[in-house]
Amino acid sequence: MKRFFILAAVAALALFAASCSGRKDPSVPEYTVINAPQEDILLYPMDEEGFYHIFDGSSLEGWRGYGMSVVPLNWSIEDGYLLCRGSGTGEAHSDDGGDLIFACAFKNFILELDWLVSEGGNSGIFYLAREVTTKGEDGLDHYVPIFITAPEYQVLDNANHPDASLGVNGNRQSASLYDMIPADPQNQNPYGQWNKATIVVDNGKVEHYQNGEKVLEYRLWNRKWTNMLQASKFSQEAWPLAFELLNDCGGKAHEGYIGLQDHGDDVWYKDIKVKILD
Repeated sequence: MKRFFILAAVAALALFAASCSGRKDPSVPEYTVINAPQEDILLYPMDEEGFYHIFDGSSLEGWRGYGMSVVPLNWSIEDGYLLCRGSGTGEAHSDDGGDLIFACAFKNFILELDWLVSEGGNSGIFYLAREVTTKGEDGLDHYVPIFITAPEYQVLDNANHPDASLGVNGNRQSASLYDMIPADPQNQNPYGQWNKATIVVDNGKVEHYQNGEKVLEYRLWNRKWTNMLQASKFSQEAWPLAFELLNDCGGKAHEGYIGLQDHGDDVWYKDIKVKILD
């Protein structure tokens, strides 16, 4: 199974596709947002605090690969944990790899989960993600990387992965808004130990927490957000499509998928739950 695969049934998917021909920048290629059928979150168990448990260690119901209809083979449940078995090739360049999404779009919410990485491990948590395709040189539709459609909460072994020293002021270390805002304080537990991530999205205000402590806050869809993108690897000059998609992450509805990254390394997740704030 390929990470970027050709759409098999164009006629069927056309029922769910929204063409984005009104793009703002002429250097941005034509792209299409795929509006696939959604999971009904009300069918998932809710605890007394109002959190829906979307992964409880027993089932991957509701999850599928980004741009796929099934769960990539690299993802499995082992000992009650969600495991991405690393291919060692980096960013899911494996036939069995791919990023994972929960197939329900969320707008205002609190996401809580625990994560653990192997030595030198790298992964990420996406939110407000959309499935987007562009035409390839072969004239066929291919999915763009999920990380150019959504903000990313970085998951990383800060002590052993080279990304930790890249970027600016540690903005590629764990719990950071990847390549834009560093987590401060940096209170990560080292590889092989569990870390708790909390992400709050509420009408454009976003907060990242790591191990119970707030480490950053920012707002989406304003001038400051655009300026942060311009100062990152997703700038308009460096990557026009990424700049446009991230500048408008979540689209007009300001909602999108929760995703987990296959970066080619072993990573474990558990106790994934969402509280809707609407």
